Amino acid sequence: MKRDVLIGLGVGILAFLLVMGYNIFPIVLLGLGGYFLWTFGISRQVIKNGQGVAITSTMVNFEDIGGQTIAKKELQEALDFLRYSERMKALGIRPLKGILLSGPTGTGKTLLAKAAAKYTDSSFLAVSGSEFVEMYAGVGAERVRSLFRRAREIVKKEKKSSAIIFIDEMDILGAKRGSNVSHHEYDQTLNQLLIEMDGLKTDQGPHILVMAATNRPEALDPAILRPGRFDRQVKVDLPDKEGRIAILKIHTKNKPLAHDVDLEAIAHETFGFSGAHLESVTNEAAIFALRDQATEITGRHLHEAVEKVMLGEKLDRKPTAEELRRIAIHESGHAMLAETVRPNSVSQVSIRSRGNALGYVRHYPKDDLYLYTQAMLEEQIMVALAGALAEEEVLGTRSTGAAGDYEQALDLVEKMLSAGMSSLGVTDVSLLSAEQRQPVTKDILAQLEKRTMFIVQQNKNILLRISDLLQEEESLNGDTLRRYLQNAA
Repeated sequence: MKRDVLIGLGVGILAFLLVMGYNIFPIVLLGLGGYFLWTFGISRQVIKNGQGVAITSTMVNFEDIGGQTIAKKELQEALDFLRYSERMKALGIRPLKGILLSGPTGTGKTLLAKAAAKYTDSSFLAVSGSEFVEMYAGVGAERVRSLFRRAREIVKKEKKSSAIIFIDEMDILGAKRGSNVSHHEYDQTLNQLLIEMDGLKTDQGPHILVMAATNRPEALDPAILRPGRFDRQVKVDLPDKEGRIAILKIHTKNKPLAHDVDLEAIAHETFGFSGAHLESVTNEAAIFALRDQATEITGRHLHEAVEKVMLGEKLDRKPTAEELRRIAIHESGHAMLAETVRPNSVSQVSIRSRGNALGYVRHYPKDDLYLYTQAMLEEQIMVALAGALAEEEVLGTRSTGAAGDYEQALDLVEKMLSAGMSSLGVTDVSLLSAEQRQPVTKDILAQLEKRTMFIVQQNKNILLRISDLLQEEESLNGDTLRRYLQNAA
């Protein structure tokens, strides 16, 4: 704030002098020189003081991390080279210099790095890749040298035999050289990191292991990934159902749960959630319990928390009676068709506004699926189209509320084209022109629209009853919907 005031005052004085006819060029030149020297001095002082580098004694164990069984096992095996260094040295095994953790955000890469420091009894230094890069040449490289120098000092101070340097956002520091053509500071900083890692020898004092995290490993420079630098790459993926149950148990350990809470059911509904998402679910559930002045977190609180994390907070948006009926018919179309082609797949259907959605149908798979057949993709497209077709069948017209459904349907058609599930056969979709792709896409959607409309017309009475019930209740869970469908049949 003070710097901004001084700059503004300086500009005002220069403008006044210019109006009065003074030659301000020497003053401007002197001021710019002083500014750059002052800023560079601050940058070096930041390096010296270690700002931006977190030095902690971590208390996180591998047992505190749920849902990453394979990643933990692979990481522990790699860390044993550091933990039992004397035994490895006797066998002539070169110590590891780097371990790269890659995977989606929120999957626990930072926690794994902290647990690694605890597992090996190493000093732990953490820094973000963005801390290294400045606009001034040489600053980033000096920060790299300073970081390794500080690591050796801390190991000596804490009387330990090794240190772990954790670099988050590695794709910023380690991006492919030449990708920032107008900014050689990036390349210089990366070169210095490579030099430091190459210089890590067992006879140079304490061993320093570099651990890095990224969710874009494809953006890293090949020189970083070669053996002798990052010797191990550990994939930290989204947790499966068993992993989600383990994560939920960890995050609810300090929370009072009611007897009706079924963590397995919550894990079943949260396919595709990361550990960070699941932590947020348990936290939001506790907040809902606090709002209700409840002493325990109930199953309802957890289910509502899942919806909030997935879709956003409830909105005060009040549709008109006509809009509400259209929304109810639209969502009933989705829900009815989903239960027809994939029984027991609907978790919740609602016409309450959340996030950007006026209404929604929440689905969950019978099991965690990682491969999809053509029939499965076609069923998902039909469910996406059912809302608009229900509107057309009952009200005679479609609405803009189906825009997101069409986008989803087109994405699924794209997957079919890429997997060779169309009349084009196996082909490189990226090489096809719009004229080649459009007729095939249109043909697939037309056929599936026809099949979907047939089911909607066959079940029109049931669809209307569900929409009437939705307008009364606003929200139905999957079990209630299925009971109603069975009775209506």
